[in-house]
Amino acid sequence: MFGMGLLAGVVGGIIAGVLYAPKPGEESRKQLKDAACELYEKHSPAINEAKKQALENVDLMKYKLERQFRKFNNMIKSKKLLKAKELEKDNYNF
Repeated sequence: MFGMGLLAGVVGGIIAGVLYAPKPGEESRKQLKDAACELYEKHSPAINEAKKQALENVDLMKYKLERQFRKFNNMIKSKKLLKAKELEKDNYNF
């Protein structure tokens, strides 16, 4: 996650530097595109690794949330079942 933050900071710095430079728009866009391509080529393995880690973290969080949802759902079903048994018991004991 640190790598993604670092990469975002570098990209943001490049973009800010190019956009605030006193050059015509077309030249700035070309320079920005060239810088982005160069950055990607230079840091492609790090970018791919950061992407892989992010996707793994998303999958892990999804799994944990689904597991918690199942536990919560089972707890609700269990409480409903207990309540139904209590009502059934009370109905036969009048």
